[in-house]
Amino acid sequence: MTQASPRKLRYAMVGGGRDAFIGKVHRAAMALDGRFELVAGALSSQPDKAIASGRDLGLAPARNHGSWQDLLAHELSLPPEQRVDLVSIVTPNHVHHEVARAFAAAGLHVVCDKPLVHTSAQAEDLVRVVAERGTVFGVTYNYTGYPMVRQAREMVRQGVIGEVRKVVVEYHQGWLARHVEQASNKQAEWRTDPARSGIAGAMGDIGSHAENLVATVTGLAVDRICADLTAFVPGRRLDDDASLLLRFHGGARGVLLASQIAAGFENDLRLRVFGSEGSLDWRQEDPNQLAHTPLDAPRRVLTRGSPWLCDAARRAGRLPTGHPEAFLEAFANVYLGVAEDIHARLGGAPLDALAADYPRVEDGARGVRFIETTVASAASDTKWTVFG
Repeated sequence: MTQASPRKLRYAMVGGGRDAFIGKVHRAAMALDGRFELVAGALSSQPDKAIASGRDLGLAPARNHGSWQDLLAHELSLPPEQRVDLVSIVTPNHVHHEVARAFAAAGLHVVCDKPLVHTSAQAEDLVRVVAERGTVFGVTYNYTGYPMVRQAREMVRQGVIGEVRKVVVEYHQGWLARHVEQASNKQAEWRTDPARSGIAGAMGDIGSHAENLVATVTGLAVDRICADLTAFVPGRRLDDDASLLLRFHGGARGVLLASQIAAGFENDLRLRVFGSEGSLDWRQEDPNQLAHTPLDAPRRVLTRGSPWLCDAARRAGRLPTGHPEAFLEAFANVYLGVAEDIHARLGGAPLDALAADYPRVEDGARGVRFIETTVASAASDTKWTVFG
């Protein structure tokens, strides 16, 4: 007997309306595997724009709202079997906590963009609410969805490169090399505004991705941080460049660089992991390859889709090797893990950890603490700041 396919999960989106970049990315990623259906939304903080954006996407008038509060109230007025299964939050950072907490406290599943919230107190509040309500809560650290990142993680776990000694992660962009926030650039405006972005600029926006990539692949826990944060563009209120030295529990060392004033660079995220028996090298701009250099053997390049990759990497790929896969597919893999978790709960089935592979609220909370510690380190005259 053929097993019936799970129904599409109904979702609402908060933010991501007209002129928004990341909302389109989330919707495209969620559509890729046919597991989600957008049925409701409050797509802007401006009510008129929210309604117009919902019309653009074909939302029914009754579920097209001018505010997230109206959205949540309407969903809770419906019979449980008709409500959305989850909400996707793609707003600027300052909105995350209030919206995520309200939906999670109402028993609805949540996926939230990163960084999770502004403060560690808010982050721990979300961790507590999610634990109490038993909801699924994913955080879109999308780079964890790349097949070759999952391959690197498995190789570290299996000891292929021996004991990890040093990690170097670099994330270089050049789009903020000039004062573009003064030129009606919506993305730059809120990302450089402390009230909306939080206490960090480049460190919060892309440095949070770098931290999560290191933690995901290596499993190492940061012990101490020595940070230097700089705002190179005159008048900019948040850092646009970050240089960090890291010490990990167990003795490994690390370097984290995150810059948005690296002129000429686009989205250059690179991770190198050096172990006692070899090294790994992965770049986001060439994501379908992972270089493995053993200590006493020739360098080899592993490619996405190959049959000798680990189960997690093969599962994360959709096309045969040689057909490029990248950003949207990685985003989709995060959402696919969320869908697997929700469907397992709906059906009362055991959770398949390999299938439900996605960053959780605890990962987001650790990222917020990391940002706070980095800012504290940069403001301190003490060389090393304890991460806790």
